[in-house]
Amino acid sequence: MTLFEQSASRRSLLTALAAAATAGAPVLGQLAAAAPASAAVPLVETLPDPTEPISNTAVYENPKWVEGTSYSRRYRRHQQFDLKMSEKYAFQRTAILALHGGGIEKGTSELCLGIAGYSPGSAPGEDKGDPAGPPVLPTVHDYFMFEGLLSTGNNALHVTSKNCDDHVALATVASHLNVLSLHGCKFEQLNLPTAVYPPTGDLGVAVVGGLNAAFRSALVTEINNAGFQAVDAYDPRYSATLSEFNGSHTNNPCNRTMLAMGAQLELTTDLRESFFDDHSSRGGRATTWNTRFERFRDACRRAIATVEAGQPIL
Repeated sequence: MTLFEQSASRRSLLTALAAAATAGAPVLGQLAAAAPASAAVPLVETLPDPTEPISNTAVYENPKWVEGTSYSRRYRRHQQFDLKMSEKYAFQRTAILALHGGGIEKGTSELCLGIAGYSPGSAPGEDKGDPAGPPVLPTVHDYFMFEGLLSTGNNALHVTSKNCDDHVALATVASHLNVLSLHGCKFEQLNLPTAVYPPTGDLGVAVVGGLNAAFRSALVTEINNAGFQAVDAYDPRYSATLSEFNGSHTNNPCNRTMLAMGAQLELTTDLRESFFDDHSSRGGRATTWNTRFERFRDACRRAIATVEAGQPIL
């Protein structure tokens, strides 16, 4: 069962509960009639996907998956120090995450590198740089990525954000004031009002979540101003259907910062694909990122700069 199907099942169960309470009918009888055949599960609010690893540790300890072949972890923590007693220096306040990068939610790795200030991944010596090389933008951010490397079936490596227990990822978020976590979704999962977002219109949408309201506001403003569609998951006009995408869980790494709040972006497939002239492969995405990619990257970086400007060094 996919996460979307789980959400639909939970909504069906909750609807049945409400109907039974109103009509005075036996609750269990109505639930049995209302629940899909595939939803023969305990009545709990959050149902784990039985095909999904329960944690990063479960992935790392599974002998069928080999790091470097099945999956990879890439991160960068910039060296910083203060050696002068009379002066103070800037420190890294924001980290970028792609917890479902590579082939899991395609395009999030490349965007993570771009927002962090690095090349999205061209090979050394090629026009667009090398992600292991020097930054391509004047300011940089720390980052962490978990990436699926399988030729097919990378969704088997998807670990729900709140279950992330990678120690580097958690150490990274815990030492930053802000985190921007990048994710992928499908447009039809969002159930946005068709009057505003018709299924025959532009399906490229960024849903902005996380517990940091100021960060969400800056992201929505900058992404919209850059010519893209951004929706605040907490906007009353949309919040009822975006609860699965609002990044509200306190165990979500985007909220495990020094401030106990952060931001995340759920980017539809259409939006992510539009960032590349060839989105079909890792190599294609590494070498064909385009001006839309750069505009979206820069919008996110401006939002980060806005948030950081209100966080002076103490």
